[in-house]
Amino acid sequence: MRVHVAFTPAEEVSAPVGIVVDVLRATSTMTQALAAGYGRVLCCSEVEEARAVAAAEGGAVLGGERKTMKIDGFDFGNSPREFLEPAAETLVLTTTNGTRLLLAAAARCQLVLVGSLLNLEAVADAAREKGVEDVAVLCAGVKGELALDDAYCAGRIAEALGGEPADSAAAAIRLARSFVTAEEGLSSSQSARNLHASGLAADIAYCARESVLRTVPRLSRMLGPAAEVVPGG
Repeated sequence: MRVHVAFTPAEEVSAPVGIVVDVLRATSTMTQALAAGYGRVLCCSEVEEARAVAAAEGGAVLGGERKTMKIDGFDFGNSPREFLEPAAETLVLTTTNGTRLLLAAAARCQLVLVGSLLNLEAVADAAREKGVEDVAVLCAGVKGELALDDAYCAGRIAEALGGEPADSAAAAIRLARSFVTAEEGLSSSQSARNLHASGLAADIAYCARESVLRTVPRLSRMLGPAAEVVPGG
């Protein structure tokens, strides 16, 4: 198995299996929500799309952020700590970077898994079990640029996958090894500084916990503008 890493969405890497990463915080939130008992997460790129999807579904709750903060009128923000218990069967989620990456990955990969540090071992196990020749770890980044927190998480996943790392994966693994702890790796990023500025620093430590969940979210289908993510693993 050859392992690739795309540090930004502009790197249109394709593979039979793609693992999307927006560790602070979208993919951590999806993983936590499904592990807690939500039946599915419907991911939308735009705020108004999310409102329309939630209205059409009936009984769904809305979660999401713009510039780290909860969107006006939404039930929840984008903190995984808000999803420790299910408030409905369906969560409709829209975030600045992560949900957009999920939609882009759907066009380039036969199977799309959702990765984070929370489900590090489980997502690596699930990808290996597919027995494919290529796996790509796809980073959300921030506004099209490399995000250090995602690059760190990608390196941890790439190392856990084993196999033969492409140069991109080897670089991510070396980067991840340069930090003593996961929390240090995440805290060194602009994403973490933005969370500190918004009073959400507790999310950093929460998302830095490794392999505490066995849930592996996967993209199951498209429902209009929404990507449906369901639990697996």
